[in-house]
Amino acid sequence: MPTDPHTPTFAEIVRVACEVADPNGSDDRVTDLLVRFEDRDEPVTTVADVEEELAEAHGIIDPDRDSEPLRNAVAVGTYLAFRRDEINDDPADLIRRANAAEEV
Repeated sequence: MPTDPHTPTFAEIVRVACEVADPNGSDDRVTDLLVRFEDRDEPVTTVADVEEELAEAHGIIDPDRDSEPLRNAVAVGTYLAFRRDEINDDPADLIRRANAAEEV
């Protein structure tokens, strides 16, 4: 039995972030973010700059940055890349902590 916890892939982090930010799948821009990264099967720890990749995708998908669900998905994705142990935490708590981390 392995003693190391599972390291999620970049795609898993983005999927969780999108589910947290848009649980009903009603924002097409969040869906676009999910599709953009769905094939990124490398461990998130090997991605050179998660924050930059998510920010770049955010700017492409929503140049006016007027989608709150997408903004939350990007914040949560960035947060979970560094706080992988919180991947199963309460969605509202994740959004709150991710947005607080963005303000720092």
